[in-house]
Amino acid sequence: MLGGRLPKELRRILPIYVACVLFVLFFARANPYKSPLEASEVIKRVLAAYQTPLQSTRSAFPRKIWQTWKIDPLDFETRDSERARSWTSMNPGYRYEVLTDSNDLHYVETHFGPGPGGLNRPDIVNMYRSLNATIIKADLLRYLMMYIEGGVYADIDVEALKPVDQFIPSHIDEDDVDLVISVEIDEPTYANHTILGPKSQSFCQWTFMSKPRAPVLLRLVDHILGWLEGVAAKQQKPIGEIVLNFDEVITGTGPSAFTGLILAEMARQTGNIVTWDSFHALSDAKLVGNILVLTVESFAAGQGHSNSGNHDSPKALVKHHYHASLWPSRHPRYSHPAFGMVEECNWNRECVDTWDANKASFPSFPAEEQARLIAVHDEFLKEKSDKEAAERAAGERQEADRKQNEILEACAEQLRGFAKEQEASQQPAQPEPAQPEQPAQEPVQQTETQPPAETPQKQPSPEYQLHTDDEIRHTDPKS
Repeated sequence: MLGGRLPKELRRILPIYVACVLFVLFFARANPYKSPLEASEVIKRVLAAYQTPLQSTRSAFPRKIWQTWKIDPLDFETRDSERARSWTSMNPGYRYEVLTDSNDLHYVETHFGPGPGGLNRPDIVNMYRSLNATIIKADLLRYLMMYIEGGVYADIDVEALKPVDQFIPSHIDEDDVDLVISVEIDEPTYANHTILGPKSQSFCQWTFMSKPRAPVLLRLVDHILGWLEGVAAKQQKPIGEIVLNFDEVITGTGPSAFTGLILAEMARQTGNIVTWDSFHALSDAKLVGNILVLTVESFAAGQGHSNSGNHDSPKALVKHHYHASLWPSRHPRYSHPAFGMVEECNWNRECVDTWDANKASFPSFPAEEQARLIAVHDEFLKEKSDKEAAERAAGERQEADRKQNEILEACAEQLRGFAKEQEASQQPAQPEPAQPEQPAQEPVQQTETQPPAETPQKQPSPEYQLHTDDEIRHTDPKS
């Protein structure tokens, strides 16, 4: 120590040392439901915070399309197969891959485990292995695989309307872009609404495009891990037993979390605070840092709000059909017993204002009126549920009929092939062509005064050839 100051080398590592100590103390007490971290894991996490994140090194986006679903593509229902074919048919030069419930964990273990080529992130592997909430795993998986390999991600119920090569406008250099996203919800006037506020300004994450190793995706993953650990500690439950409502999913791993990290990354890259004002009523693609933001019509057309237009717009690149979005039924959101969910207003100002007023006035209504309103709403919910169940049953019957018809057609094709084979085997064999007899040569009389005349050699008929083994073989005279 010189002049009362620590040497430069010690000053550099002192913050890391202090952080390690604090990190150990915190995690030793924070969550009794988690096994304590190994010292090496603590150091790894702290060092990671001081390291420069991996940067995207490719100048072009990988020509690959990703989807995730419960089952293998060969077992897709008709509607899912049709959506998948829209991607492959419009992008013939792209590789198409689906991660399923049977191979997703292997993918995560391979790329984030300690093995060859893995990133040695046991915290990510352990978290993914522990999760039971399907939607949380689905959100996390898309960020993980896009960080590793990049390309295009699309939910299973998203249909391609335009080729991927049209995602980046011609006036923007692809080398300058690492991430392509789109506005989803652009309703900033609801920013202070108790329920709608956190969801009123968001980017879409049912479709996006990335180059490999985009740092924002790994930061998003780390944010999600920290959030899940906090939820488990608050609920005093293991990760696999935590219970999440709709809004917690949206803000924890869904569009709100995605949007928050994207805005923070833009600020990090530009050195300026970036707010939603930069993307409100966006009329053309906008590049902020290396993140390209497309208009709401691009990935989220036809929503009925946010000035999202329709799918006939020249700017519409994909169409979201929402038939795979069943997770909200497992993660309830606030629903008033008499007036239901405000989200059912679909951002209609008059409807939202009426819902707010009714909710505020409900406690002052007489008990009989409250009971009547609740009964009316219950009847509405029952009719809605019955209708949805009938539609579901009809769809299942239609799918079952389709599969049965496919099986019957395959059997009929097999029978037709078998009948042709039987018919061919029962036809009489064609007789061998008769061997023509050589005409007898008449003897030529000779005299002593005349030399013997040569017997003229008879040429074979054009339809026969004489081979060296004196075997006469039939040939086609036209050949």
